[in-house]
Amino acid sequence: MRVFRDRWGIPHLRADDPDELAFAQGRVTAYDRAWQIEVERQRSLGASAAFLGAEAVSWDRFARQARLADTARRCSTRLDEATAAWVARYVDGVNAGLSAGVARDPRFADAGLGAGSWEPWTPLAIWLTHHVLFAGFPSKLWREHVARRLGPDAVALFHADAPVSSGSNGWLLAGSRTAAGAALLAGDPHRYIEDPGIYQQIRLACPAYDVVGLAVPGVPGIAHFGHTGKVAWAITNAMADYQDLYAEQLRRRGGVEAYGPDGWQPTRTHTETIAVAGGEPVEVEVVETDRGPVVVGDPETTEAISLRYPPRVTGELGFAALPALLRARTVADVDAAVEQWVEPVNVVLAADTAGGLLHRTAGAVPVRSPANGLRVVPAWDPGYAWSGWHPMPRATVTDVAVMANERAVSAPLGVEFAPPYRARRIRELLDRTAGWTAGRMADVHTDTYTAAAGPLLALLADLDGLPTPAAALRDRLLRWDRRMTADSADAGAFAAVRAALVRRITAHPVLAALADPPAYPAVFAPWLALAPRVGTALGALLAPDALPGLNAPALVRAALLEVAGGDLDPAVSARTARWGARHRLAPWRAVPANTVAESRSTETGPELGGDHDCVLATSSVPGVTDLCRRGPAARYSWDLARREDSCWVVPLGADGVPGSTHDDDQLAAWRRGELLPVVTDWDKLTEERNG
Repeated sequence: MRVFRDRWGIPHLRADDPDELAFAQGRVTAYDRAWQIEVERQRSLGASAAFLGAEAVSWDRFARQARLADTARRCSTRLDEATAAWVARYVDGVNAGLSAGVARDPRFADAGLGAGSWEPWTPLAIWLTHHVLFAGFPSKLWREHVARRLGPDAVALFHADAPVSSGSNGWLLAGSRTAAGAALLAGDPHRYIEDPGIYQQIRLACPAYDVVGLAVPGVPGIAHFGHTGKVAWAITNAMADYQDLYAEQLRRRGGVEAYGPDGWQPTRTHTETIAVAGGEPVEVEVVETDRGPVVVGDPETTEAISLRYPPRVTGELGFAALPALLRARTVADVDAAVEQWVEPVNVVLAADTAGGLLHRTAGAVPVRSPANGLRVVPAWDPGYAWSGWHPMPRATVTDVAVMANERAVSAPLGVEFAPPYRARRIRELLDRTAGWTAGRMADVHTDTYTAAAGPLLALLADLDGLPTPAAALRDRLLRWDRRMTADSADAGAFAAVRAALVRRITAHPVLAALADPPAYPAVFAPWLALAPRVGTALGALLAPDALPGLNAPALVRAALLEVAGGDLDPAVSARTARWGARHRLAPWRAVPANTVAESRSTETGPELGGDHDCVLATSSVPGVTDLCRRGPAARYSWDLARREDSCWVVPLGADGVPGSTHDDDQLAAWRRGELLPVVTDWDKLTEERNG
């Protein structure tokens, strides 16, 4: 095998056959991203608290109770022989490269860790770890909470096209809309921004194929975003509902039993121990019923809930799609490959050099009662059992296709979808002009217009009798161009009013019953907190008579007065600062317990434009924080006319070692919205002689 690098340290790998190339990918990933992939391996085992400390216990408990590692083992045994061998060679490469990767990253010494040992099923476990919460099944716990406290009619108010799970933008332009006469495919996945990043820019070349794309560190191949030279593909979250929660009745009769459609049945139960750095070990009882593993409660609690998810039921994770995608030459090949996809459920776009276009969903969604998609359902009622699998919807592409997690091609598969703002805005931008090129796609990636501001601004326009400072602020916001640019003081003022409004609605007596969430495991807390739910559902909550007793105009008036200084607020100057001063990047970092915090402080992260409903979806949580923790985890622009004209960028860099040359050398370009060239000429790369 041979390893080359471009000026940004991105690895370009060459080998004699696909299995040897998988080995090379595993080895270079272990060298570049040792800390990252070892953290994920330990998280998949539910063992990360042993070096990350007590804050990781809630995840470790869930990983063990949800049987992530055991599910990965089960799925690994069902791989076809060729795919199993290919994954095994990747694992061999990781094991071969870990010692060198560990030696160059000081966090291992800080944590007291050495090189781990990967198993053939470890990449499958890492995949599950990344995606088991992707479909947002904890939202069903939230809906249950709302229904119990405010009544079933209030549930739709909070989930009306306002998800809190991950999303993405993606769009496809047929050759008739481009300068070169061939298709363009572009977009950006929106995920939690991690350091190192969730996506690894890489090139995989052997006599069978030559593919550039964005890989998931710890997983072989290029699953989500790739370009083979002949065909390119990309995905977004389909927002499908394919995981169910069942209310269980448990009892101890020697062992633990669960009450199902056939009466009391034995469960599969055992106890595991979580080691905790700086703390006492934590015992976890792992209980699995015929529906699935219990992730809330136990036999001694009044409420126990099990999780049913497709890979646990079928033993299939869809990994056979990964090598098939690398071999793809046409959209028909991509179509056939993703037929094997299982988790997560995605919307797929693809285009090839012959003019082929593809727009479809891919994954496994069970057929069952519509109630399963809304709330927790009773385990003992056979009416909520699974009964087959939904066919995957697809759409015909003529000249433009857009995917932005909205209620579109995947509508039959889900409950909650993203508001249509991003999808509509992308189409509007693409329709304004023709002759698109890969480089010009940055104009779409970086658009900061927020249509979501409309409901709040409409209420501001109706306010009268305001004190002079508040009237001036209202008039200023009504003149605002609705662009969340980093240097905009108007955008900052709007964000301040919005945040004050969210806080007031959250504290309103009409929602008091939701203020204290049920005592569910801490890992589900992001889905159960009231303020983020109010922030994402703000447009719906501001509608007339949305909730009896909630006077939206009065609350908007109070928020405006607060920010304008009507309440003599001493922090008014800070609250009206330009948007970028308050909207800064705050990536998640896995820091060993009992060590000094990393040098890059979230308080001094770069200023950003955009917001959660902009195409530039640098998400904040209105009313909670203006920091950006979720946003474009990569940007790509695949050119089907000339692959060498394709572009990409990631938030930080290609290397995962703090302080290294390529640790964050793409950050400035990412922040400015620039795309970097995809280098395909081997003569423009530098070979690593020890590769």
